[in-house]
Amino acid sequence: MNTPLLIDIKLHKKSRKVSLSYDSGEQFELSCELLRVLSPSAEVRGHGQGQAVLQTGKRLVNIQQIEPIGHYALKITFDDGHDSGLYTWDYLYDLCCHQQKYWDTYLQQLHQAGASRDPDVSVVKFIE
Repeated sequence: MNTPLLIDIKLHKKSRKVSLSYDSGEQFELSCELLRVLSPSAEVRGHGQGQAVLQTGKRLVNIQQIEPIGHYALKITFDDGHDSGLYTWDYLYDLCCHQQKYWDTYLQQLHQAGASRDPDVSVVKFIE
């Protein structure tokens, strides 16, 4: 892939989105949820073919920190504690260019699994 140079990254915590600007003039927005459920980590992708783990309950996930790793990737720390997997420039650009396809596939996988984007509120304990 001929990936343009990423020149600006902005985290918008309130809207849970990340804006990415490229030297080609292209600008994209990726949701924190999309970045989280499509994390390039082994925790999400698995360690081999067919071992991916469907991420559920991530509708409200946000990003705590984005840090560059050398001149090739970003490390993203999410507020659910997930912080493994490096988002290379090629992977980020691919997510930007194909986000609708990836999102539709993710929603279809959730539907087939009978799972939800919403956090499981049944595990929340209320103190009286």
